[in-house]
Amino acid sequence: MDELKSANAIAVSGMNAQARRLRVVAENMANADSLPQAPGAEPYRRKIVTFKTELDRSNGTNLVKVANVSQDQSDLARKFDPSHPAADREGYVLAPNVNPLIELMDMREAQRSYEANMNVISASKSMLSKTIDMLR
Repeated sequence: MDELKSANAIAVSGMNAQARRLRVVAENMANADSLPQAPGAEPYRRKIVTFKTELDRSNGTNLVKVANVSQDQSDLARKFDPSHPAADREGYVLAPNVNPLIELMDMREAQRSYEANMNVISASKSMLSKTIDMLR
């Protein structure tokens, strides 16, 4: 029984971490086309989620946690739009460093990881149910 409880705790922590990752990916996607409104201002910067393991002392398992949500410091794109209020002297506007294709891949990876953790919980429930049936 303790093994099933530990497996569920690990899976739930993984689901929580991946749900947070999905929210960050959705924020990145929502801001992929946002531009600054003033000259010299920076546009939205892509956010990146990093994970860590954390010991749960109550049951001795390592759980997945979000370690940090940080800004991607890669180069910002430049778009030529001399009529934009944030355009520089050359007519370029800084654009977010969000690549929708990368965000879609991250989203799919997070979704698959979330589903894998759901399958662990489902299998744990099934094993527990079968154990209870055998004890009857």
